[in-house]
Amino acid sequence: MATMIDVPESELREHLATALSVQRWVDDVAAAAPFDDVEGLVEAAEHAGDPLSAAEIDEALAHHPRIGEKPVGEGAAQDFSRREQQASQLTDDPHEVKALAEGNATYEERFGRVFVIRAAGRSKAEIIDELERRLKLDDETEKQEAGEQLVEIAVLRLRQTFGGRSAETGRSTETASPIAPVA
Repeated sequence: MATMIDVPESELREHLATALSVQRWVDDVAAAAPFDDVEGLVEAAEHAGDPLSAAEIDEALAHHPRIGEKPVGEGAAQDFSRREQQASQLTDDPHEVKALAEGNATYEERFGRVFVIRAAGRSKAEIIDELERRLKLDDETEKQEAGEQLVEIAVLRLRQTFGGRSAETGRSTETASPIAPVA
């Protein structure tokens, strides 16, 4: 049975900002509350993120570590990033580490921002292949893809936070617990 998501607005906003640190997006999703269930929340999150502007992508990326690098600092967003990158089967293979570092540098030089991708469920080789593919895109297409990836990451985080979903796969888990609705 679906559980209504009806948490205090301040708590909802905190979780939304952890999922995607874009103030307009947080405001738009929060304005749609309360949600009948996680799917209603996800629908609002996807709608609010379609599309993110270039400035919003930059706003969000200010809080994202480079793929393959450990997040710096403490907090819920850094914890999500650590779990997501661990779950993507990122190995210490020196060739992959080098390819990813070089790809990140090339991407940043080409597009002027860090490369963002939903790492959850992807191997390092898959991430490198996707990085190489996206380096061939025009600026506008790549901006759209970066925004879509940020929203995918946000949705995975919201599912884990509110629906007992795994940040690694997006599938249900037995151990994650949803936030209890306000009585």
